[in-house]
Amino acid sequence: MVQCGLGRTSYLWAHEAYAVYPDIMTLAKPLAGGLPTGAVLVTETVARAINLGDHGSTFAGSPLISGAGIAVLDKISNPRFFANVLEKGQYFKGLLVQKLGQNSHVKYIRGLGLITGMELHVSAFPFVDACRKSGLLILTAGKGNVVRITPPLIVLKQELPWLTVCLY
Repeated sequence: MVQCGLGRTSYLWAHEAYAVYPDIMTLAKPLAGGLPTGAVLVTETVARAINLGDHGSTFAGSPLISGAGIAVLDKISNPRFFANVLEKGQYFKGLLVQKLGQNSHVKYIRGLGLITGMELHVSAFPFVDACRKSGLLILTAGKGNVVRITPPLIVLKQELPWLTVCLY
């Protein structure tokens, strides 16, 4: 859940979109807005198997990181937050399909919320390098033929067309 948790998919947890419920989840970067932190979430059944002292952390509880975590939780507690992520994600995916959907190198564009994958018929590495040289940071995923696009959850809707133009 490191990248697809805490609202990235327009759900608190990505698994909710698929009605799958894990016994153990880890989360990290999104929990404190990119600052170093992490958490392990477990079901009651798993929790009963963990004894006092089995799990700990040398640097747990930093006031700075904890404050950042509280700010993130305040932001995602807004009742409209997930709906806004969904709306912006659908809008962005629509822009991508409109701008790049007919490109002969693009096999498929998929996404949920503000995590989007653009599967290519060719390696994604040259495309990612070209984007990086123009100032746009994106990553590959899958077998190296998928471009992963994850704009910040607080991206403004009016900024998304610019992102699409950069990808075009």
